[in-house]
Amino acid sequence: MSTKPLGWPGQDARADTAPDGMLAQADFRQAVEMLPLVSIDLLLRDANGRYLTGLRTNPPARGAWFVPGGRIRKNESLRSALHRIARDELGLPIAAEVWTPRGVYEHFYGTNFAGEAGRSTHYVVLAYEAELSLNAASLPQAQHRSYRWLPAEEIAADPGVHPYTQAYFKE
Repeated sequence: MSTKPLGWPGQDARADTAPDGMLAQADFRQAVEMLPLVSIDLLLRDANGRYLTGLRTNPPARGAWFVPGGRIRKNESLRSALHRIARDELGLPIAAEVWTPRGVYEHFYGTNFAGEAGRSTHYVVLAYEAELSLNAASLPQAQHRSYRWLPAEEIAADPGVHPYTQAYFKE
């Protein structure tokens, strides 16, 4: 049996138990089918005005360029979630005060975290932006297999970038 948190990088999609405070796979799957998930997307801008995107390795946006981000956990404050997600996604402890709210978005997918077609996922996404230059080669590979920095107009026009990420840069 896996004891990894479900719906997170490295999860065992067949697991039926989870550590304290996390849902077992069957319960998480049911929750995803019945409820919207609240997440944070990180719009990280470097000193040259380019934004970071990563090539996703996991569903539901597998194979598309997407900004880093993650779900907010039950009983986790927004401040704590920003700090944890930045640490997990970027490998850096970035203080919550660095991030500026960019807006609230909705993402709808026809699959879930396990890539199961017909099992939709609905996210309510809080987008946050910050300026920070870092070396893309040193970023974690758990959810993105490669990264790149691009100007907003290139992200908005690139067909390989997921439409939900493009929406952040078409405003």
